[in-house]
Amino acid sequence: MSYSRQVSRTLDDEHRASLELLGRVERALARGDDAEWLSLAAPLVRQLEHEIGRHFDFEEQQLFPRMADAGDGDLAELLAEEHASIRAVAEDLLPLARAAAAGTPDAASAATLKRLALEMVERQVAHIQKETMALLPLLDDLLDDDADRELAFAYACD
Repeated sequence: MSYSRQVSRTLDDEHRASLELLGRVERALARGDDAEWLSLAAPLVRQLEHEIGRHFDFEEQQLFPRMADAGDGDLAELLAEEHASIRAVAEDLLPLARAAAAGTPDAASAATLKRLALEMVERQVAHIQKETMALLPLLDDLLDDDADRELAFAYACD
């Protein structure tokens, strides 16, 4: 889909990059390819840190309040709840993924890491699909040119 606002396009670009990486992680785990999976641990850590940190924070602090003010508080609340659910998995996944990126994890850690990675894939893919179908088109209507420019600049500089 093509978006008219800079904020929507930026978030969509980040969503697409996340989906690409999550798809690679899921395929590597499904094939049981430990070497490929371990090679994806560092990119997964970077993606999670960015997505869970900067991206979610921006949406929660800058976009969700605007949505609530415009009468779309139910959607903002649902997305925030999903953020909390994803953060809960990330809290357990990130230390294991960082250890995997630094070297081969032990068997117990590897099994937990794989389970949590698949759970993260499931949660994030569903969340991204929801944002793509509902949030991003809404932002195109919600933001005017000035607000879009200010938010895009603030996000780029953060």
